[in-house]
Amino acid sequence: MYPEEIVAPMRTDLTSAGVKELKTAEEVRETLDTTEGTTLVLVNSVCGCAAANARPGVKIAIQNSKIPDKIATVFAGVDTEA
Repeated sequence: MYPEEIVAPMRTDLTSAGVKELKTAEEVRETLDTTEGTTLVLVNSVCGCAAANARPGVKIAIQNSKIPDKIATVFAGVDTEA
């Protein structure tokens, strides 16, 4: 598990763009168990791929006129329950 002070800026990168953070199994179930609409879930990470492609890609994608009904994220290696 990574220390929160390391992952906090990476979490904020997405949550400040309006992405809902899921930290528990219950939050994941509540988000994914609904059958209405579409859902995008990003598995965030400290790796370079997330920094270079995944987080920027999601932020660009949600600027379009057609976006998923729900946009959420979990953090690999940190939000282990989720």
